[in-house]
Amino acid sequence: MSTGSTTGQNGLTYAGAGVDIDAGNRLVDRIKPAAKSTARPGVMGGLGGFGALFDLKAAGYQDPVLVAATDGVGTKLRIAIDTGNVDTIGVDLVAMCVNDLVCQGAEPLFFLDYFATGKLDVDQAARIVEGIAKGCADSGCALIGGETAEMPGMYHKGDFDLAGFAVGAMERGTALPEGVAEGDVLIGLGSNGVHSNGYSFVRKVVELSGLSWSDACPWGEGSLGEALLAPTRLYVRQALAAIRAGGVHGLAHITGGGLTENPPRVLPGDNLACEIDLSAWQLPPVFRWLASTANMSEPELLKTFNCGIGMILVVAPGRADAIASLLAEAGESVSRLGRVIARGEGDEGVIYKGRLL
Repeated sequence: MSTGSTTGQNGLTYAGAGVDIDAGNRLVDRIKPAAKSTARPGVMGGLGGFGALFDLKAAGYQDPVLVAATDGVGTKLRIAIDTGNVDTIGVDLVAMCVNDLVCQGAEPLFFLDYFATGKLDVDQAARIVEGIAKGCADSGCALIGGETAEMPGMYHKGDFDLAGFAVGAMERGTALPEGVAEGDVLIGLGSNGVHSNGYSFVRKVVELSGLSWSDACPWGEGSLGEALLAPTRLYVRQALAAIRAGGVHGLAHITGGGLTENPPRVLPGDNLACEIDLSAWQLPPVFRWLASTANMSEPELLKTFNCGIGMILVVAPGRADAIASLLAEAGESVSRLGRVIARGEGDEGVIYKGRLL
């Protein structure tokens, strides 16, 4: 941002055009403690430079390969904006990036955010960034930089957008998926509800239901808006612990495309499929409400949402019990979903057994 200019003593200023540099500076000052709380080995310097530095050697890597991921939160932002509840949307932003990184076998190292709005509200922006910092701290990932863009005329009053960028590392030769084979066991980790995918559909269902965000949640406690803003779960620390314990051949973060589209991404070719037993876990009530309200078919539900499983680990058969125990001891809701099987002619990448609805 430039510092602005005038066209005379009473001329136009940058603030007069809708961009408040002083507000931006106040925001940076307020979020510095949040960013500092995410510091980890490898971080160099603080906020305010033209770029952010990170020392891979100081982080303990000898021959590292970097892995990068970027994502947003989608139209879940609309609910956060409409309700004014922006405190956890930053956790969603981090989770959507770092959960992807760990699927490659990488440890998330640092994170940068991009926040854009029409008129900067320092308190709102700080609450969002503090949520980002919480997600980073819970993932062992440092928040080392970002960008706040005030763009009058680009966003309606009160609206904002978020994007996140995460970088992780692994030692050369340890990338996942690797070694996925017939007979491998599929271990599912429970989700925290809808997470951050399918919200265009969710908002349409809420519209059809006639409910407002402030109405009582039809399937649980609190308001409907609060329930639907439950933040995406962070699987980084527990997934890395499982990888380091040995026997994990791949991981699938269940995001857009749901359980139908994501597990096949870890398969090495077209000769294998993931066989999933739909009776292996209980469908959370939020998905029952969505399916019932929208008269949604089971195949559509499975292709749209995580249906209660936020991450799947593909594990060697001889290590499945040990990995499941390790994850359960870490507080995970663990389900043994099925196995990797040979794909028959005409089979898809996921083959379902049993019923979910």
